[in-house]
Amino acid sequence: MRVVNQPVPKVDSRALVEGQPVYTDDLAPADCLIVKLLRSPHAHALIQDINLTRALAVPGIECILTYEDCPDKRFTMAGQSYPEPSPYDRLILDQRVRFVGDAVAIVAGTGKEAVNKAMKLIKVKYEVLEPLLDFRKAKDNAILVHPEDNWKSLFPVGADNKRNLCAHEEDGQGDIESVLVSCDYVLDRTYHTKANQQAMMETFRTYTHLDTYGRLNVVSSTQIPFHVRRILATALDIPKSKVRVIKPRIGGGFGAKQTAVTEVYPALVTWKTGKPAKLVYTREESFIASSPRHEMEIRVRLGADKNGIIKGIDVYTLSNTGAFGEHGPTTVGLSGHKSIPLYGKAEAFRFIYDVVYTNVMSAGAYRGYGATQGIFAMESAVNEMAGILGMDPVILREINMVKEGQTMPAYYGETANSCALDRCLARAKKMIDWDNKYPYRDMGGGKIRGVGVAMAMQGSGIASLDTASVGIRVNDDGFYTLMVGATDMGTGSDTILAQMAAECLDCDMEEIIVHGVDTDSSPYDCGSYASSTTYVTGMAVLRTCEILRRKICAKGASYMDCAPDDVGFDGEKVLNLKTGESISRQEIGNRVMCNNEDALYASEAFSSPISPPPFMVGIAEVEIDKETGQIEMIDYAAVVDCGTVINPNLARVQTEGGIAQGIGMALFEDIVYNEKGKNYSNSFMQYKIPSRLDVGEIRVEFESSYEPTGPFGAKSIGEIVINTPPPAIVNAVHNATGVLIRELPVTAEKIYRGMKNKEK
Repeated sequence: MRVVNQPVPKVDSRALVEGQPVYTDDLAPADCLIVKLLRSPHAHALIQDINLTRALAVPGIECILTYEDCPDKRFTMAGQSYPEPSPYDRLILDQRVRFVGDAVAIVAGTGKEAVNKAMKLIKVKYEVLEPLLDFRKAKDNAILVHPEDNWKSLFPVGADNKRNLCAHEEDGQGDIESVLVSCDYVLDRTYHTKANQQAMMETFRTYTHLDTYGRLNVVSSTQIPFHVRRILATALDIPKSKVRVIKPRIGGGFGAKQTAVTEVYPALVTWKTGKPAKLVYTREESFIASSPRHEMEIRVRLGADKNGIIKGIDVYTLSNTGAFGEHGPTTVGLSGHKSIPLYGKAEAFRFIYDVVYTNVMSAGAYRGYGATQGIFAMESAVNEMAGILGMDPVILREINMVKEGQTMPAYYGETANSCALDRCLARAKKMIDWDNKYPYRDMGGGKIRGVGVAMAMQGSGIASLDTASVGIRVNDDGFYTLMVGATDMGTGSDTILAQMAAECLDCDMEEIIVHGVDTDSSPYDCGSYASSTTYVTGMAVLRTCEILRRKICAKGASYMDCAPDDVGFDGEKVLNLKTGESISRQEIGNRVMCNNEDALYASEAFSSPISPPPFMVGIAEVEIDKETGQIEMIDYAAVVDCGTVINPNLARVQTEGGIAQGIGMALFEDIVYNEKGKNYSNSFMQYKIPSRLDVGEIRVEFESSYEPTGPFGAKSIGEIVINTPPPAIVNAVHNATGVLIRELPVTAEKIYRGMKNKEK
């Protein structure tokens, strides 16, 4: 292929290097209102009175809005296709506050100083209620996080606000209990993953204004422009036709911006006052009132025979959605449906989950979206089973892993049409020199090195739900405009889609201008989440290019007075195959600008009934100081099967970045609350993420399969890459020290205490 599968530079690479991209805050006018939120100091309370008298007297204050100024219409901030599976449990402002940091009042003024001063002068009288902070005690607790009668669930996800249940489901195949009884070895373990912050460089921010026609225009750093339009219309109780959303350059998201964290607040100010307004979260606000990864506790029961065949898998997940439902019902499913299918010889499986409300910051989407937590638990359990069997964990996986062509009952019955997992494992094993390093090596000087392994799978969009469409137009001089609704948030999706279009249209990348995203003019796309863009939007590109080529041929044939069946298109010209006469794309583009009745434009959509999983194997090597328990990353070898690699450079940096985030989850990142629900992890001083110096050497290779339903055989890569580091690192620690850690993050203290306990 000429363009696809080539390391093409990003279409915006030069602009990025030169500091040219324009972000949300750059677009807001200097004189727009500054919006800030007064936040609750209590984890659970009812507002009895809000005295605004002194605050409203501050010069420059435009308005202060409370729950009495907001529509009494519940909605969800989760960016998902309608009808959303997340419950409608939010108001823009509510009389009941549900976590420390929950919004109490919206303050808007002409300057930061005035707004900050006014916020200090607002006097709020609270009836402080007992908070529900332990998610293990939330289900059927007497304390209700959402006792309101107008709470509603649009989708049958097993939600019941009077039981603190955001979702519940049971799934399975075969008689799991009988299978486990028949096994020679049964392991029963519980694993705990904490909430994690996405920690993207650009915090949450939104700018809003009314246009000439009285429509609400929203410029926001978001992954979900079209969903934001619906969310705002629902929250403000206005027609969707009154809302326009524009996505400029995004400074990172990693799933955080799949939730409409900031949009409703300046939108309400603008709708009430008619004036432009902007809200920019501080880093502290982004830590205490955002949408982190769900805390989960996962119990895994694993049954195997004496030969190492894993015959039964039983998973129960308890997920903490926090104060609001947001992505609670959807993340939790991945904890089982993206971990259990990795093992293809199981005779029976069962997967049950509960998602519960608590009085902490609500959780949301983060790269991996529940699969990360589930794969940590499943892969850790498999590694522990290898220890019980006295078997190399690589060999245990070679015996049991899913293979190409197998049906995966726990993955909605889908077939693994493309799966190079076996080749990924063999290659990663060779990269790390597993046979010579497993299980550990004593390096002398009190240092010991261990290696550990894990596998993972993800998906490519949401089957039978996600829809993407694109439009491509031929312009004068014959260059193309590719209009997309997919959101490039730094991942390079604009480049990937342009590569596909260039390959299909036989042209150079420079001849395709990528334009997006504006809900008024862009074709509909669900947004950038669920690893959907390359697979789902990519297929829409292929379909659109096919139609456009036909139109170009037909137009060229009409100009040459011949039948469309007599011509061909080589990307540069339409050629009469019988006479040799030709007309260039440039001339066609110019001629259609005059005396023409057929627009040279095509737009097609795509939705897939399946979600082909990419696969990955990661092997970690760590060094541990036996005196202190201090752990250091030495090497990480990763091999990814994402089908055809559309752009090797972009795929590599996606993988390296995801692995670094996974290492952060495994070793450093932790959200800590005190006994009253205050979040102590409110800055980068308290919430540690790894720097380049902390992740050791990261080596990435690709072992491509060919996905027959994907564009050029491609599958996704965006999320799969974060899933293997936590279990691989935990396994490496165990192989080096004998210490089993089942709660993240892995710290020097946990390793040290574990070694001391083993000595006793």
